Order: sequence, then structure tokens, then C-alpha cells
Amino acid sequence: MVGMPTFARVAREVRDDLTAAQERDPAARIGRGLFVDHGSGVVIGETAEVGDHVTMYQGVTLGGTGFARGKRHPTVGNEVMIGAGAALLGPIEIGERAKIGANSVVIHDVPPNSTVVGNPGHPVRVDGKKPEGPDADWFHLPDPVADAISGLANRLNELEELVAEQTGRKPGGAEVRPLKRRGGPDSTGG
Repeated sequence: MVGMPTFARVAREVRDDLTAAQERDPAARIGRGLFVDHGSGVVIGETAEVGDHVTMYQGVTLGGTGFARGKRHPTVGNEVMIGAGAALLGPIEIGERAKIGANSVVIHDVPPNSTVVGNPGHPVRVDGKKPEGPDADWFHLPDPVADAISGLANRLNELEELVAEQTGRKPGGAEVRPLKRRGGPDSTGG
């Protein structure tokens, strides 16, 4: 950095090396064997509780929601792996041996032995199996924007046909093609 005094630059480097640029509230309860890999940007809030043998990667946030008194940060069980950039927000519980995918935003409790991904975080594996039920298919959710555009396109076609009947002229201009739903691979990776 040009223009920055040498002492200040060296002091910053030493601080970053010693702290790994982590922000951990002294009141947070941390279990044995916490492993923070590339710990830059890790934030652990005041009422957070972290179990034994937890692995966190860079940029993980165990954050609170609101200014209420009492428990407002996550509780992380034993042997949990939290991917880079993941945000666990609020007084939620992360079950033992759960895996949180990179950049996931988790705002609800996570069952033990599960894998959670996405924003908002949702389980894609629980005890090694895909979840069942209507809430399990996160890839094929309804798309209200596409539905609205499709409805407008259909209405536009109807209006153009009415104008053509009244004037005897065929409508000109741009072609409006119907929207097609596109399928894709199974979102749970299986």
C-alpha cells in the first residue's frame, strides 16, 4: 500500500496473523477442537454456542437477529461442518454432524446428520436420504414472475385478436412467444 507508514502496515499484518482476522465475542461459548480453516472474516456472536470438533471455513457468520435480550445467536452441535461464507442467523439449533453448504443462509433449525444448502437454507439430505414431501423439491418451485408474464402475454394476444376483428387488420410488431417451463437436474444432486 503506497503512502501507508511501514510501522502501521507491519502492525496490521501482525494483528491479522495473530487473530486470523476473526471476530469472536468473548461471551460466546466455544467447544473443544474448533477448527477454523482460512479464518478470515469469521464472526461469532455473543450468545453463540459452538460444540466440539466443529469445522468452519472463511467468512462464516454466527449472527444474531434484532436487539432483544437473551439468546439471539445460533447453537451449533458437535462435529458440524460450516462452509465458506455461510450465515447462520438467529437463535437456531444446528444438529450434530450437520453440514452447511458454502454461502447458505440458515434461519431455521437444522436436524442432526443433515446437509443444508441455499438461501434460505433447506435440507437436501437427512440421515443420508433425500427429504420427502412437497417442501423437498426446491428446484421446481412455482415462478410467480414467469406466471405473471405469461398471463400478460396471453392477454396481449387476446387484445390483438379483438383489435384485428374490429379493424380487419392483422396485428404487426413483435412476436410474443409463450413461456416454457424449463426442467433441470435434480436439485438434491441425486
